[in-house]
Amino acid sequence: MIGSLEHFFHFLFNVQGLIEWGGTLLVCVIVFIETGFFVGFFLPGDSLLVTAGVFAATGHLHLAELLALVPLCAIVGDQIGYWIGRKAGQALYRRKDSLVFRRRHLDRAHQFYEKYGGKTVILARFVPIVRTFCPPVAGAAWMPYGRYFVFDVAGGILWVGSMILAGYFLGSIIPNIGGRIHYVIGAVILLSLLPAIISVLRARSSRAPRVAPAVPVVQSEQE
Repeated sequence: MIGSLEHFFHFLFNVQGLIEWGGTLLVCVIVFIETGFFVGFFLPGDSLLVTAGVFAATGHLHLAELLALVPLCAIVGDQIGYWIGRKAGQALYRRKDSLVFRRRHLDRAHQFYEKYGGKTVILARFVPIVRTFCPPVAGAAWMPYGRYFVFDVAGGILWVGSMILAGYFLGSIIPNIGGRIHYVIGAVILLSLLPAIISVLRARSSRAPRVAPAVPVVQSEQE
């Protein structure tokens, strides 16, 4: 059982192998699951899109298909997440942790939403985990659907388009990038995790005990 799970996760995070195996269709499926269902929070969205762009630059995938189909899947996936939150409401916050659901991820997305408001729907696209849990948070908060939909369409196009075009640009200017794709994937993963790392460091610094400044003792003239 453990060996099967290890094989599965190795296959799942072998982004280059995934694209070689499933092409544009598999990219669409993974993006749809990551944005539409709680189980998708661990999927390699950013690195997958950048790698797909690299493959498009080398002629293995069609850029036009990626730019047309993948944003559509990201937007449709978010709509499912929004309506899950809209229907379930506060019951989501009372739900116990399971294999596909983590309360702390929902809380993090809620804090993100409280901080940035409607802009969260766009900004969350670029933050792993948050982009999976932001749609149900927006739905549970009863964000007006028309407003949510506009922000979501803009965010889906910006996120998918920027990631794929970044990969396409790298694939166009760097010769034989296929042999160095693991460096590209590593850099993308690091950059995507950077906001979360900064957030954790800021939270720790704000909780650090502050030493009260020393107050000089002034002796009276009688002494």
